[in-house]
Amino acid sequence: MTPFQTLTARLARSVSLSNQTKHIEFEMKGVPRFGFVAGQWLSLKHTKPDGEEITRAYSIASPPGENNRFALCLNRVQDGFVSNFLCDMKDGDELPAQGPFGDFILRPPLRDTIFIATGTGIAPFRSMLHWLLAEESRHQNKQLWLVFGSRHESDIYYHDEFLSLAAAHPNFHYQPTLSRGAQEWTGLRGYVQEHVAEIVHGRTGMHAYICGLDKMVKANRDLLKGMGCDRKSILYEKYD
Repeated sequence: MTPFQTLTARLARSVSLSNQTKHIEFEMKGVPRFGFVAGQWLSLKHTKPDGEEITRAYSIASPPGENNRFALCLNRVQDGFVSNFLCDMKDGDELPAQGPFGDFILRPPLRDTIFIATGTGIAPFRSMLHWLLAEESRHQNKQLWLVFGSRHESDIYYHDEFLSLAAAHPNFHYQPTLSRGAQEWTGLRGYVQEHVAEIVHGRTGMHAYICGLDKMVKANRDLLKGMGCDRKSILYEKYD
């Protein structure tokens, strides 16, 4: 498939993850298999009533190899035309899609790796981690950490999935942290960078992948570089 080929994505399933967030699964029409690399994104288009065409980019939240399907994790955004349209789609609805695009992908050879995410920045890491942990030859028993920051417990998207992956793979360490956790929350608290330092301290040669809002990405990049991490080993993707 050519990079700029326009395909038709048909909604197959939509599930609410929170009041404002949905997990949305599509199938690509007309192709037996939709190929992409874990971490890549798609460009989706929708036309406003006045004829203006709006295009938005969304990271793929599912692992490669699921035939012609892919998933997105996205928030409703106030006055966000495309995000609200996507969240309101019904099974069988269709829209144009281009891709895959992007080089926010796993860099070989695999090393001990920390994945740092907030909010819907978890999407590419869900893709990467499900793909990595599906076969032992892919993760090679390297140590993998996911530090996932949210405000409230209801905002920890795919929580049960990551708990199950951690239970099945001793080398995968899942560390959700809440900045506004309720009193009964017994897990980590605070912002992601407060826990990143504990993991990285004393370890060398790690890869770090960061995805989330610009401010969070910058804070963690600065932290890692300040701890002596090679800037080439810090990969990031940010969104507004």
